[in-house]
Amino acid sequence: MRKPHDINPVLSRRAILRAALATGGGLMLSGMIPGLPGARAQSGSAFTPNAFIRIDRNGAITFIMRHVEMGQGIYTGIAMLLAEELEVSLDKVRLEAAPANASYIDKSAGEEVTGGSASTRDSWVPLRQAGAAARIMLIQAASTRWSVPASTCVARDGAVLHPESSRRLDYGALADDAAHQKIPDPVPLKNPSQFQLIGTSPQRMDTHAKSNGTACFGMDVRVEGMKTGRIMACPVKGGRLKGFDREAALKTPGVTDIVTLPDAIAVIGDHSWAAISGMKAARPEWDYGPHSGMSSATQLQALRSASEKTGIVAKNTGDVTAALASSPVRIDAIYESPFLAHAALEPINTTLHIRSDSADVWVGTQVPLRARQEVADATGLPPERITVHNHLIGGGFGRRLDSNSIGQAARLAKQVPFPVKLFWTREEDIRQDQFRPFYYDRITAGLDDKGLIKAWHHRTTGSFVLARWAPEGLQNGLDSDAVEGATETPYAIPSQRNEAVQCEPEGITTLWWRGVGPTHNVFVVEGMIDELAHASGTDPLSFRRRHLTHSPRGLKVLDEAARQAGWGRPLPKGHGLGIALHYSFQCWAATVLEVEVGGGGEIRLIRADTAVDCGPVVFPDAVRAQIQGGLIFGLTMALYNEITFRNGQAEQSNFHNYRMMRLNEAPDIRVHLVSDPDAEIGGIGEVGTVAAAPVLANAIFAATGRRLRRIPFAPQLAMNPTGEKKA
Repeated sequence: MRKPHDINPVLSRRAILRAALATGGGLMLSGMIPGLPGARAQSGSAFTPNAFIRIDRNGAITFIMRHVEMGQGIYTGIAMLLAEELEVSLDKVRLEAAPANASYIDKSAGEEVTGGSASTRDSWVPLRQAGAAARIMLIQAASTRWSVPASTCVARDGAVLHPESSRRLDYGALADDAAHQKIPDPVPLKNPSQFQLIGTSPQRMDTHAKSNGTACFGMDVRVEGMKTGRIMACPVKGGRLKGFDREAALKTPGVTDIVTLPDAIAVIGDHSWAAISGMKAARPEWDYGPHSGMSSATQLQALRSASEKTGIVAKNTGDVTAALASSPVRIDAIYESPFLAHAALEPINTTLHIRSDSADVWVGTQVPLRARQEVADATGLPPERITVHNHLIGGGFGRRLDSNSIGQAARLAKQVPFPVKLFWTREEDIRQDQFRPFYYDRITAGLDDKGLIKAWHHRTTGSFVLARWAPEGLQNGLDSDAVEGATETPYAIPSQRNEAVQCEPEGITTLWWRGVGPTHNVFVVEGMIDELAHASGTDPLSFRRRHLTHSPRGLKVLDEAARQAGWGRPLPKGHGLGIALHYSFQCWAATVLEVEVGGGGEIRLIRADTAVDCGPVVFPDAVRAQIQGGLIFGLTMALYNEITFRNGQAEQSNFHNYRMMRLNEAPDIRVHLVSDPDAEIGGIGEVGTVAAAPVLANAIFAATGRRLRRIPFAPQLAMNPTGEKKA
């Protein structure tokens, strides 16, 4: 049996069934489990796919994962759910990525999708049911063979035992018989007190392959006869390719072909360096088109103007106008969150072999069905003739929720008869990104005479990503993501009004970014909460506690983070403690951050303490890792990152001007799990990112007395409040 960390290329459903028949039968269990989307029975020993467990006669156990692994540890976490109920250890498990197939659609998202920190949440019950059903069917098969009651048999470590007679049969020996057993309905699950795997931290199933270089990401794909091509598109959206030096490019050693689209060019060669060198020789020329005059200044002005209008009402409780008018303390503020690139470690790439009657696509994508449809639209092939081989992803952050680059690659690849890997350089990846929207927030809040929040009016202006990505998901024209984290805050607010104004940017395509709505909305909410606390003369921790009488879980994580960080302790000059609380992705989390700000605006991140309640904890080490990684990702953004535009083009192009946090700049991050095992399970992949900007802004204020309402912070800290550079 292959090692558990081996991640196989995707097999089509027909190929899976052929493989099962080739091994002489066995048990394939999937969607015939209550709660699994797309569940329906199929004759024979196989079921229509969803979350597969496949056990062959040799005892090989295969889990087929509908969620993609992009560094978040989900292959291990989801495998733990299945293995727990199936009573097998992870070292007996191999994994396969699911094919692009409608049977894998996530019923809550309406997509075959990995995103929204939803993988564990969506799998918590259905995949345990899949494992439990397989275990029960195997036990029933053994009891029938032994002519003993099923209640006298137990499953343990990949086998069924009959303790009274000391008989034992491995799962492989029972697979054929189990395939013909009645599927239990309902499916009883283990009591959490019986868990042996869930709640522990085993070695990740992808660690070994990622450590020795054998893990296969999309960029690592090698196909027999494959060529490699570099893509370059017009740097201004809506522009066109005007010309290029074909002769010079073809003279470049290793270059074999050049193909074009109206707005892009691909130079193809025997290897990537030939493609890169050939593109340099080609010297493409562009007609920049109608958006060549767009700039950051024009984008900001459009947002400001739009924000003056009344938006779509997302929440309205109490009489906000009257409450604000009678508030003895009132604060009006504007918060700005700029365009952001995803800048994942693995740039965009797609490998395709397009034939007259079929196509194969090797790629890392968060949306396999959309990827397949992109190729179908580009080639005219029926979707069922296109096989998407999904791979490990070197960072998604929402970028691979869009498949536009796959469609672009397909339109280029169909012009050549051979397999071709088409890739974007780092510069192309940043400049051609689908950017996180620029959000412009107007917020007004008032206090009563007891120093409690009396009224709250928050208007968000920005792009509605959902209007492009899935317009059917709009709610009376509202993109709920635009106000997520703003309409439902942790705090008791008697009069609250939230509005959203759609303002689509000129010449820019927008997309979700790690933490989606809460990343920007919690920055605004927690910044204003801190402003109100200081305006009332109240300690920020005490102010939050006073408004959490209805949120015991929020109060719990807030107190734990403050306790662990030593809130209220004396600090050296130039140091400050910031605090932020939020409820996002069904998780409660509070973070305290200590910073030091030097006289010239230099900032040092010292220590972060995050207390998190995500309900039942499946994989504790993964929770800690995601909080740590999310905080670093978000702190990097808050300090340094923004995408600016001039003459229609993104000005940032690589990590020299869209910089990442360095190892020596990262704070000591300590994660404290205070989860409620009886609560609803939460998602964790984006929780740390959500906290980063608000806790940093509040810490900077505590250290300097300077309130920063616009991201990124580092350039502002290097300037005096008047805008002059500090000496």
